[in-house]
Amino acid sequence: MTTSCVLALGLILWKLNVQFPQGVSDHEQIALRWAHFAAGITWVGLLYFFNLVNVPLMKALDGPTKGKVVPVLMPKALWWFRWSAVVTWLAGFRYFMILAKTDAANAGAPGLMWRWLGIWLVAWLLAFVIMFALLRPTEGLLNNGWVLAALIGFIMAATAWMVLSLLGQPAAGNRTLSISVGGGLGTIMFLNVWGIIWRCQKKLIAWTKASAERGTPMPPEAAQLARQVFLASRANFWLSFPMLFFMAASSHYPFLSGK
Repeated sequence: MTTSCVLALGLILWKLNVQFPQGVSDHEQIALRWAHFAAGITWVGLLYFFNLVNVPLMKALDGPTKGKVVPVLMPKALWWFRWSAVVTWLAGFRYFMILAKTDAANAGAPGLMWRWLGIWLVAWLLAFVIMFALLRPTEGLLNNGWVLAALIGFIMAATAWMVLSLLGQPAAGNRTLSISVGGGLGTIMFLNVWGIIWRCQKKLIAWTKASAERGTPMPPEAAQLARQVFLASRANFWLSFPMLFFMAASSHYPFLSGK
């Protein structure tokens, strides 16, 4: 049955005169996009699971039940969460490099690609450093979720404006500029995963497991780390929406062009 299906599919493709691209770059780009999509679905899907399902669930569980669920569920979920983020970012960054290289070549200055990538990376890393400082446990106004949301939104918008202003050369196309924003937001999300969420969660998981198995009390800083994880995860949740818009707009909604 399987052999017959393969032969039938081969016959259909032959009859349709299907011809695949011959260039190595074309094959690389479709492989990168496929890996980016597959890993991104896994990453963002788990992000939505954590925010829409897991957070309310954990609030409803009592201490003993949580002590049984967290050490089993979270290490597995977070393994897929953080490594799918790595694959998503690496595949996306390589694809972004290809687009930037093409635009730079069209501008007659191939070396411009590295200037664009350097500006892009420094700008978004700086935005993450500021965001990281804001999300550290604190008291007072900066512990208010609405205040943090407004500040983080302003930082992301300002960074996006700066990146578009600096990268908006005459040869820069909509794909490069859209991904410079969408990929920048994805970079912030990626750094949040490894720099905040996983760094704090592995401590919380270990403490929860020790508390359930040996009755060890949770350290005083556990509540602060849990709050930091929640804020970083919730920030990623909301940033995912403009990130997905700009990534989709790169090929399907041309509205940006170089100066």
